[in-house]
Amino acid sequence: MEEVSIDVKKSTFTALNFFEARKMCVMLFLAVVMMAGGMVTICLGTYHISIPEVYSIIATHLFSPDNADSLNKLKNTIVWNIRFPRVIMAITVGIGLSVAGAIYQGCFRNPLVEPYILGVSSGAAFGAALGIVYPHIFVSIQLGAFAFASLSVFLAYTLARSRGQTPVVTLVLAGIIIGSIFSACVSIMKYLSNDTQLREIVFWMMGGFYYTTWDDVYLTVPVVLISVVIMWFFGWKLNVLSMGDEEARALGVNPEVFKFIFIVLATLVTAICVSSVGIIAWVGLMMPHAARLIQGPDNRFVIPTAALMGGVYIIFCDTIARTLTSAEIPIGIITAIVGAPYLVYLLRSKEKEIFG
Repeated sequence: MEEVSIDVKKSTFTALNFFEARKMCVMLFLAVVMMAGGMVTICLGTYHISIPEVYSIIATHLFSPDNADSLNKLKNTIVWNIRFPRVIMAITVGIGLSVAGAIYQGCFRNPLVEPYILGVSSGAAFGAALGIVYPHIFVSIQLGAFAFASLSVFLAYTLARSRGQTPVVTLVLAGIIIGSIFSACVSIMKYLSNDTQLREIVFWMMGGFYYTTWDDVYLTVPVVLISVVIMWFFGWKLNVLSMGDEEARALGVNPEVFKFIFIVLATLVTAICVSSVGIIAWVGLMMPHAARLIQGPDNRFVIPTAALMGGVYIIFCDTIARTLTSAEIPIGIITAIVGAPYLVYLLRSKEKEIFG
């Protein structure tokens, strides 16, 4: 009887290792696809530059920057100052929004929650609109968007907190209320703006990487990657939180502390991404679901898988946005066109896997 028990344990251990190895292979494959996609995307654009020239320019800047002055100025500007930072930012935003979506869905135990549920998008839109209509108030539009995105989450969290606890339902309702208030404020800004400012507000709200610079990359990438690594490190805590507050306390995990940490980090990531590139919807809703369908419910694997899938998805959408027509299409339109049918597909065909 004891031998049978040992055999069962061995077979279970082997099975676990097999499944975890398979999940690691999936993540490795996605990482390769993301890197390869980024390398290919740099070579694409309305202005044709040969592939050897593209990589020669990048290699010169990376390994012998003193020789950068000898490069063709136009091609150097297109590759190094426009395409390369744009691809890096696209990957970073895809990673950030996807992981934020996975964190929100785990904390709120709701598969339809996305990073903008606490009013981040409305707050950021108001901050950006305020910066566009009254440019003397903020140093930059990004700063205004970030400030009000963070403020909206702070107000929602404060409004929802009662007697030392933050019920999930109350927090979601508070987010809807704060989001509605900021949406109304955005409408006021549109009413007060002139034609040029109104056009700029509308384009900002549709999202895009048109104006990405190396300064945006230097600011956004460290914040997003450090926050994502921390959230991934505590992925097993998110597994416990997903079981419910009472179960988490029974297992020795303080749900209030870890919900606060997760929400602050996810909001920070969302706010800095939105302030840099505008509102890009659906990514934070779609990618966690796709990752969960492939890797199962364990957030230790869902978080990195969603991050990699988000990076691939944004690269794909951004390439379509800037190459499909001569005039660039806002990426928010592309993500919405692809995202809406995908969500319908999930709701209709994968109902049991998503909702249990």
